[in-house]
Formats: sequence, structure tokens, C-alpha cells
Amino acid sequence: MEKIASFTIDHMRLLPGVYVSRKDTIGDCVITTFDIRITRPNFEPVMNTAEVHTIEHLAATFLRNHKSYGDRVIYFGPMGCRTGFYLVLAGDYESKDIIPLMTELFEFMSTYEDEVPGACAKDCGNYMDMNLPMARYISKKFLNEVLKDISEERLIYPS
Repeated sequence: MEKIASFTIDHMRLLPGVYVSRKDTIGDCVITTFDIRITRPNFEPVMNTAEVHTIEHLAATFLRNHKSYGDRVIYFGPMGCRTGFYLVLAGDYESKDIIPLMTELFEFMSTYEDEVPGACAKDCGNYMDMNLPMARYISKKFLNEVLKDISEERLIYPS
């Protein structure tokens, strides 16, 4: 089988950041998939499922309710390797275009103190696997160490 594009990225050189993973055209619409890489692959510990799950609930809810981007959000969800998330938006974007949105999102998550949206048996298939304190910690760390004053090497995949 032929390797898919995401397996051709050198994960030994990949830093936490915001990357365009791919662009697809469906009809007249460009769909941009972003790699929101939270931890450094193969160097840092991966995120535990409880905080990944919490971030997924918070981010998906925040993004789909966002006044400017809500109608462009197709998907937000975790990577199987637990080092980051995928954000899929309708539209043709570059990484730098969504840094203000990501900053707003991670500021929101880093200070969130209410009930996690959808964290009940009726709304979620694994509602007890949540860790809001760790989700806040990870969000604050990503916000401060990556998003604030983000460098070019954290916006474009290593070649």
C-alpha cells in the first residue's frame, strides 16, 4: 500500500505547533485539515485519554458555537497517537490564518471551570473518562509555549 501523506512527515523533527496537514477540494469548496500538535512526538509523553476527551468536548463545543468560524467547522477530534488534534475547516487557509482562533480557543480551555459540555451518560458514550484540571494545564502550556509569539518552524511542517 502507498503511504498516506501524514505518514510522510518526519515525526522526529516535528514540534508542537499548528500545521496545514492537507487541503482537499470538494466541488467548489476547499477543505483545510489542520494538525494541532500539542506534544512533541516520540520525545514527550502523550496525553492521557481523559484530558484528550475533555479537550475534545470543550474545543468542539467552543468551535461549533464560534460567531465567525462556527459555520465553517467540519470536525475537531483527537489523533490516535494522542499527541494532538485535527481541525477540519471549510475554506482555504494557511496555519497563520487560524492562530487568533487557536489562541482564543486555548485561552478559553485554560480557564474553563464549569461542567464539561456533553459530559453525562445521556450525551456521551464514555462520560466518566474526563480530566478537566489536566485539560486546563495542557491548554495553558500550549497557549504559553507555542501559540504566544509562535515561530515559523511551528507553522510549517519540517521538510
